[in-house]
Amino acid sequence: MKDKNNIQKIGLLTAISYVIANMVGTGVFTSLGFQLAGGVTDIAAIMILWLMGGIIAFTGAQVYGELGSVMPRSGGEYHFLSELYHPAFGFMSGFFSMFVGFAAPIALAAMAMGAYFGNVYTGIDPRYVAAASIVLITVVHATGVRSGGIFQLVFTIIKIVLIIGFIIAGLFFAPEHQEISIIPTKISWDQIMSAGFAVSLIYVYYSYSGWNASAYFVSEMKNPLKNLPRSLIIGTLIVTVMYLLLNFVFIYVSPTTSLSGQLDVGAVAATDIFGREGGIIMSGLISLLLISTISSMVFAGPRVIQVIGEDYPALRFMSKKRPNGVPLVAILVQSTISLVLLFTSTFEALLTYLGFVMNIFAFMTVFGVFVHRKKHPNMKRPYKTKAYPVVPIIFLLFVLWNVFYLFKEKTTETLIGLGTLLFSLLIYFIINSISKKQPYEA
Repeated sequence: MKDKNNIQKIGLLTAISYVIANMVGTGVFTSLGFQLAGGVTDIAAIMILWLMGGIIAFTGAQVYGELGSVMPRSGGEYHFLSELYHPAFGFMSGFFSMFVGFAAPIALAAMAMGAYFGNVYTGIDPRYVAAASIVLITVVHATGVRSGGIFQLVFTIIKIVLIIGFIIAGLFFAPEHQEISIIPTKISWDQIMSAGFAVSLIYVYYSYSGWNASAYFVSEMKNPLKNLPRSLIIGTLIVTVMYLLLNFVFIYVSPTTSLSGQLDVGAVAATDIFGREGGIIMSGLISLLLISTISSMVFAGPRVIQVIGEDYPALRFMSKKRPNGVPLVAILVQSTISLVLLFTSTFEALLTYLGFVMNIFAFMTVFGVFVHRKKHPNMKRPYKTKAYPVVPIIFLLFVLWNVFYLFKEKTTETLIGLGTLLFSLLIYFIINSISKKQPYEA
């Protein structure tokens, strides 16, 4: 459907599908192996870990829903931080999103897709499968918002149906299962208080990343003041339930020793449920699930690049759109960066670096709800964060705890992340000296 300016708009159902697809992807099918290898082996501790990830995402989604309802423009953290603090903070976030924030998750999802696909066709280099998926999905979203939305909705529905089928098969039809208990014990609490648990939370938080997806394309939504918070909250709740059930199935059907350190934990569990041949087929299906994940980020990320181009004349070329509203240059820039990262980075290092920087910007954005309410105490808020200020405080405490342990245990990757932020600040001053940021007009 199009508005009066002939620009295609996104409805609530499609927006929810983008949120779900952005969340359900690489992390849930890969990170359990890293958590087990990192020392979180107690089943109850693992389930609490994934529940905590859902709580963080849900509290964050509420705050983003409020901020998006009072600052309804595409761009996500770039727009929020520019308005809440200073354009420099927004630019740092946008620069990160441009070169890493979306490009890296696209590369990660494509890597995982290639790994799963490689279980089906062992003679094909997984990187070439990954690269082909990025190129093909880029072409789909470069065509139009409507065609990309239909593609996204269809593959997200397929993803949900297959995940539900996988969960049912694991719970009721697996030939064998592990004797496990989800009731916490002293061992559970010891592991929860360990550094390994805190570091594992970065993998879980990455698995839940995408709960803020629809905040990146607010300007292209129908009735954004209502549909933005709805899409964020509904999508996050659906994914939290699926994640808890899916990870329970993984450890219910497969010994933790066979899952520990494995990138393709879904393939291991599928083999234990369906047998070797069935596991191969399921690996192929899981690789298809990741198509919607790649698609959602190929769509959302360029909207950040586009608004940066709108704000800074020196980068105006990045804001160029096709007549139907598609930010073509931004899409091509992002996909090109994803392809470079695909062939030059390792999975775990990229994931740790990415999670640290994402935490910093998410923390600043959620803290921004306090800033905005203080600056504009009488502003009408179409959506208000429930249980304010408890909900944003919960998010902030979780993220601080996570960042502290991540810096302690993964110092090299976090220092690289901080270096990226400083470099982006330098780029901001260079760009700003060439051409001042243009004030945004709604």
